[in-house]
Amino acid sequence: MSDARQKKQLIGTIVSNKADKTVVIQVERQVKHPRYRKIITRQKKYMAHDEENTGQVGDLVMIQESRPLSRHKTWRVIKTIRKFVQV
Repeated sequence: MSDARQKKQLIGTIVSNKADKTVVIQVERQVKHPRYRKIITRQKKYMAHDEENTGQVGDLVMIQESRPLSRHKTWRVIKTIRKFVQV
């Protein structure tokens, strides 16, 4: 068997960065309704560890599964894909 399993990675938008070293990320996915076959957007929020406190609201980031860091945090921010630019 493999010693190190592949950790899950998700891409989402930061919706809150009020806590120290913690950001809340909203991940959207599209699923097809089983009966009506319509594409529906599902959303879920994850709390993730941001060691450098660099994430700002609106940034597009990649998070990776990790060991439990607290009661609600089991994800880490790996990298920022796109910074939010306010117009």
